[in-house]
Amino acid sequence: MSTARANALTPEPAHHHIVRRTVEACRLAKEAAAAAAEGIATGSNPLLNSLRQRERELDTLDMEIDNAVTEAITEVEPAQARELLACMKFMIGLERIGDLLLSFANSAQAVAGRIDSEDIRDLTRMATILEKMLTDCADAFSARDVAKAIDVLRADSEMDRLRNLIFMRHIENPENITRQGSLQVIFMTQSLERAGDHAKNLAEEVCHFVSGHTVRHVLMAYNKPVEQMFIDYLRKREQQ
Repeated sequence: MSTARANALTPEPAHHHIVRRTVEACRLAKEAAAAAAEGIATGSNPLLNSLRQRERELDTLDMEIDNAVTEAITEVEPAQARELLACMKFMIGLERIGDLLLSFANSAQAVAGRIDSEDIRDLTRMATILEKMLTDCADAFSARDVAKAIDVLRADSEMDRLRNLIFMRHIENPENITRQGSLQVIFMTQSLERAGDHAKNLAEEVCHFVSGHTVRHVLMAYNKPVEQMFIDYLRKREQQ
């Protein structure tokens, strides 16, 4: 029997399967964010409707990985157990991102044709940033790449800036301009901003998984930007 055929017949180790499925879930969430961006930019109902199916698929993956981790975690070494716990945390965040993007799509369809061009532009930008954040989360998790994770942490500040800009237009409205669909636009903005927060949490989980230290706790102890604190930590570790 050839080596290739023997490898094909060998069952995939459970923890490898779970990691692979987690990366697939990242890809699915990234595709959902891309559909949200293009859907709001073009007003495409088919694209916005596609988010419902992706949300269902993420729910299914969440249940699959939760059950698989519960069975596999007692049969692996400590390092693999930590990896499996990271997979579970990733899936919790990705499933919530799927829910938020579906909420975004529902609001977008409810206000179809009544969104100002400025709002379309900024919402498209937010969804595009979220897509990139999720791409970087997947790459960071797959390659144990802390630099990619830090890119996600940096991107979250731009999500916050765009949220504030939209809120100012619709809530403070200093120019006293009549705005269209304000309630739905605010809901859509909140959905994308919260999805960005979950993506940021995924990046923090990568930092924790790779280093064994929680970036959030380091940030609470010192008044520095989270990415600078983690870079400082890595430098100290290299010097030891």
